[in-house]
Amino acid sequence: MEKKECPEKSSSSEEELPRRVYRELPCVSETLCGISHFFQEDDETEAEPLLFRAVPDCQLSGGDIPSVSEEQESSEGQDSGDICSEENQIVSSYASKVCFEIEEDYKNRQFLGPEGNVDVELIDKSTNRYSVWFPTAGWYLWSATGLGFLVRDEVTVTIAFGSWSQHLALDLQHHEQWLVGGPLFDVTAEPEEAVAEIHLPHFISLQAGEVDVSWFLVAHFKNEGMVLEHPARVEPFYAVLESPSFSLMGILLRIASGTRLSIPITSNTLIYYHPHPEDIKFHLYLVPSDALLTKAIDDEEDRFHGVRLQTSPPMEPLNFGSSYIVSNSANLKVMPKELKLSYRSPGEIQHFSKFYAGQMKEPIQLEITEKRHGTLVWDTEVKPVDLQLVAASAPPPFSGAAFVKENHRQLQARMGDLKGVLDDLQDNEVLTENEKELVEQEKTRQSKNEALLSMVEKKGDLALDVLFRSISGRDPYLVSYLRQQNL
Repeated sequence: MEKKECPEKSSSSEEELPRRVYRELPCVSETLCGISHFFQEDDETEAEPLLFRAVPDCQLSGGDIPSVSEEQESSEGQDSGDICSEENQIVSSYASKVCFEIEEDYKNRQFLGPEGNVDVELIDKSTNRYSVWFPTAGWYLWSATGLGFLVRDEVTVTIAFGSWSQHLALDLQHHEQWLVGGPLFDVTAEPEEAVAEIHLPHFISLQAGEVDVSWFLVAHFKNEGMVLEHPARVEPFYAVLESPSFSLMGILLRIASGTRLSIPITSNTLIYYHPHPEDIKFHLYLVPSDALLTKAIDDEEDRFHGVRLQTSPPMEPLNFGSSYIVSNSANLKVMPKELKLSYRSPGEIQHFSKFYAGQMKEPIQLEITEKRHGTLVWDTEVKPVDLQLVAASAPPPFSGAAFVKENHRQLQARMGDLKGVLDDLQDNEVLTENEKELVEQEKTRQSKNEALLSMVEKKGDLALDVLFRSISGRDPYLVSYLRQQNL
């Protein structure tokens, strides 16, 4: 089929954005944030809308990030024969469908490509940096993040994740304000010219026509500061950079000084239950529809054995920064009752409401209403059978005590110097001074290990849990090896 060149994008609806550099920031490589997730379940502080400002420092003297008009001029001479208008139309409609139905398996490390799935490789665990090789021209989507690429030829792309709070100062008083519209990605490509477009995901709702697409900006974080440019176009779930430069980048909305706007966003409600024989606990989150943020919450809840229930998101867009009230039909105490819909980067504390439901003999109706007008925006019903089905399909929670019992012989043979472990057990009142000395009096390393294991096992599972934590901290490689053997 004859290849066609893409028509140039129109800038009639966009005001040309001057190239600007904002306050000097640390090197991107020093400030990249791996997705380490923390939450405090008893923190009832209200979440504030995440608005940022950056103070202009100097004018950019180079051509690092061209303005919209300059990009159009420079693109006239480029060969875009590999990318045709028909393909762009297919990408637009297909991406909308896929981005709206983000996969539940957030551990999926594959791009959907024109010839099937393409594996993503984790190359640096400390910074959550990934690499992927696209073997041929076409469009590729990482559905677990919403990030997409349109490429002209084979190319290797590396991707890492950043935190907005590490790059922009929180300040609502300055006349120029920014509203975070999606996650931050640090993207590089080799060769760079092989990438025709980058599709950056956002959670701003366009369906009601309340948001002007000219408010959308792409923020690039470089060594010299923050550089802004208009995207080539804005679609319902992503914004497009054509012939992009590569950096730590994400979507911002520019909100005029003194403007009080209700920005509609797509959102998710996430419910997790924590099983307990006497008092089942629930956590409920109301967050922007960001796949990386959902994954962060999933991972952190999983650390504490929280199990996510299957629920639908709110059907209509909710207002960023608005307050919402959580209630239930069983008159159970909800703490806190009020949640603000705001954005916090995946590495930050995520706020939620919690409540206890006893042994939960009857269904519970959950509702979220908009505080100001009392409008019902979301509801669901949780039945006892829902918990039973999820519990039956979920893997049993990891037990340190069970690990020690199952690996008694391996630990007896492989544990090394016990001095630190014995100190930990004594500090935690698992062993007395006399018991510690009895272990130390044994003649061989293995006999010391056996004496310790037998002594602690007689004290029960809580003591074994303390022993497991001590061994994990002092000899993580041994614990990792034994856990791999048990898979």
